[in-house]
Amino acid sequence: MVLALPYLLAPLYRVGHPVSTLMAWRWLKGAPVSRQWIDLGAMSPALPRSVVAAEDAKFCTHHGIDWDALNGVIEDAEEGEATRGGSTITQQVAKNLFLWPGRSVVRKALEFPLALWIDFVLPKQRILEIYLNIAELGPSGQFGADAGAIYAFGHPASGLSPREAALLASILPNPVKRSARNPGPGVRRLAGTYMARAQAQELPRCWRENRAF
Repeated sequence: MVLALPYLLAPLYRVGHPVSTLMAWRWLKGAPVSRQWIDLGAMSPALPRSVVAAEDAKFCTHHGIDWDALNGVIEDAEEGEATRGGSTITQQVAKNLFLWPGRSVVRKALEFPLALWIDFVLPKQRILEIYLNIAELGPSGQFGADAGAIYAFGHPASGLSPREAALLASILPNPVKRSARNPGPGVRRLAGTYMARAQAQELPRCWRENRAF
């Protein structure tokens, strides 16, 4: 029943304002949590563009898992090289909504089929909207684009400039060690790369279907 619960809940997340397991855990511990839900269409278009450019360039074309990126991670590991992240936005939504952080073979085994299911039952725009409202985007309990933008720049996600959006994308997935509020050289360099990618990329089909982009 526990294993089946995410598969039953995922279709219901077409509506509503779901929270992540990390948010729920912080609430249980009495730790601060700041999250103001913002619809995808109300965000600055620069933010979803920058996050997709940074996290999952094939978001519109894969079905929950980017097999090419995954093969690259496996090849790097076999050659003894430092592995890069291969998780898609959909996989991160699966992990954030239903699983736990950290690297674990068990978690990955649960995450893969769940990501495929989420991609099947939810539209791409909704998956991205959920991700941008549950991702950790601040060092002290700021979750989601609006809370992250207010903490870093003093205004909501609706008013993010392309540079600010790229800075927020650059601190994923570790907003405790990386800061959009006081970005170091590495974060500024990443932001420049992501901003250029976001501006240069051709508008994919799943984005054309949503005027928010």
